[in-house]
Amino acid sequence: MSDDFDRRLARLTRRGFVTAAVAAAAAFGGWKWLRSRARIDGAPWPLRRVLEANESLASAWFSPKRLSPEFKPSQRTRPRINGHLGLAENADMAQWRLTIEGAAAPVSLTLDEIKSMPRVEMITELRCIEGWSTIVKWTGARLSDFALRFPPANAAEFIALETPGRGYYVGLDMASALHPQTLLAYEMNDQPLNWHHGAPLRLAIPVKYGIKNIKRIGVLRYSASRPADFWAERGYDWYAGH
Repeated sequence: MSDDFDRRLARLTRRGFVTAAVAAAAAFGGWKWLRSRARIDGAPWPLRRVLEANESLASAWFSPKRLSPEFKPSQRTRPRINGHLGLAENADMAQWRLTIEGAAAPVSLTLDEIKSMPRVEMITELRCIEGWSTIVKWTGARLSDFALRFPPANAAEFIALETPGRGYYVGLDMASALHPQTLLAYEMNDQPLNWHHGAPLRLAIPVKYGIKNIKRIGVLRYSASRPADFWAERGYDWYAGH
C-alpha cells in the first residue's frame, strides 16, 4: 500500500514539475516575444493596442452626466505627496501667470483673475494609477467656464496643459476637459495649494487617474490634434479615465 502511494505521488510530482516547467517556458517565451515587438509611445505595440481598446471602452462609457462620487467633509483623508515633476523649487510665484494659447485673443491671467471666476467646491477621490487613493476637497473654477470666457479661435478637440518650462505635460480630450467636475483648483482642503501639491494652480479631474491631475499649470493650449502626454510617451494609457 505504501509503495503504491509513493509511486502515485512520484508520478504526480513529476507531472506537476513538467507542467510548471512548460508553463514557465511559455511565459518566458511570451515575455521575450512581447519585449521584441516594435514600440509605440514607449510600449510594445500589442500592449499599446490593449490600451487603445481600453480607451475606446472608457470613452464610450463617458458622459458629462456621470459624476464621480462626492463625499462628506468628515470623509476626507490625509493628502498624499506624490510627484514633483515640473515643480521647480526656485519658481517665483509672484511672476506666475496662466497663459492660454489658441484662444481668439492672447490671454495671460493672474491667480486673482482666476479667482474672480465662479467659485466651485467639491470633495472627490483622487485615484493614483499605482493603486492608492485619497479623498480631497478642491476649490477652484470649472475649466468649462474658462472655455466659455476664452473660447478657442478655431475648432479644437483637445486641451494641452503644461507646467512652466514644460517639465510635465498632459493632454485631455475636450469632453473630459469640459466635464462639470474638472476644476482649475487653487485650494486644497480649504487652504491655498502649497508647493508639494502644485501651487498656485493645478488640475483636479476626478474622472481621470492622478497622472492627469497636473500640478502648477503654466500653459493651457487648445489643440485640433491629440497633444503630447508625459506618461503616455512612457508606456501608459493616454486617456487614463476610470
